[in-house]
Amino acid sequence: MSYRTGNACLGGARQRSARRLAAGICGSDGGVPHSTRSATHAVAESPETVADLRRTAVELAERAAAHVRARRPEVFGPGTGEGSDSVRTKSHATDPVTVVDTESEELIRELLAAQRPGEAILGEEGGGSSLGADDAVAWVVDPIDGTVNFLYGVPGYAVSVAAMRGGRSVAGAVVDVAHGVTYSAGLGAGATAASTDGAVEHLTCSPAAELDLALVATGFAYGRGRRTRQAEIIGRVLPEIRDIRRFGAAALDLCHVAAGRVDAYFEHGLNPWDWGAGALIAAEAGALLTLPPASHTGAQGDLVVAAAPGIADDLAALLAAAGATEPIPDE
Repeated sequence: MSYRTGNACLGGARQRSARRLAAGICGSDGGVPHSTRSATHAVAESPETVADLRRTAVELAERAAAHVRARRPEVFGPGTGEGSDSVRTKSHATDPVTVVDTESEELIRELLAAQRPGEAILGEEGGGSSLGADDAVAWVVDPIDGTVNFLYGVPGYAVSVAAMRGGRSVAGAVVDVAHGVTYSAGLGAGATAASTDGAVEHLTCSPAAELDLALVATGFAYGRGRRTRQAEIIGRVLPEIRDIRRFGAAALDLCHVAAGRVDAYFEHGLNPWDWGAGALIAAEAGALLTLPPASHTGAQGDLVVAAAPGIADDLAALLAAAGATEPIPDE
């Protein structure tokens, strides 16, 4: 197994971002909503606990990813498609869920029930208890992040599993299903990307220092009203940066920040399962983050931001000037 280590955003920067994520106050304020839970009230996590939760998150995500990978050609082979019984819609006509989403989450729930009985689960498809200040471990699951990509065969979808305690992420894994890469992190333990060939890369975010040269990822909602507002914001942000990328899977967007493939990411209206694992991975790679409380839902429209430290303040100022720091509820 080989290891490749970058040289940007390691050491103090990564530790500071991990502490900020642990406190729920990550990155610049600028009116952006964030958790008010204090780090002094957070449960101290032992390295052994973090490592155990991380191993579990990786196992769950990889098992589910293998199922998703095997099932796609079976469900969406010749003669099947969006009009079949394998697909239905959720909050909007453009927001699909497939039978494979449901199967993937059911598999993760079954594995957790066997390995860690009694622990709470919040899943995109199966629901569950809301996340608050409870000091018990809760598992936050997105069985397929990027379902539209999965539906169309675009290679940009993932399984995301996070272990949270008291509203903060302690460990998490995101598996890029199509490319066979497992991103994972533990609180205070760094972030890695493991490939199927056994190579493991220790992740570090971009050394970007100039906002006008920054490549920024974002995403768009399904509802017409929120999309319209997001388009207006992009119109104000785009002239001030290098370019925009829209990949279509929030968990992978956050991993791209961690790996330095993009310099920053922002989006309104994410649910905890969208950012639970990816935000920790980005923070442990040195990124600075702004997150809503884990108890908030995507319908409330809060802003999530992850940025390389060298551009975080300037991006926060740009987003504030563009009117992006206010929530965009799904109305």
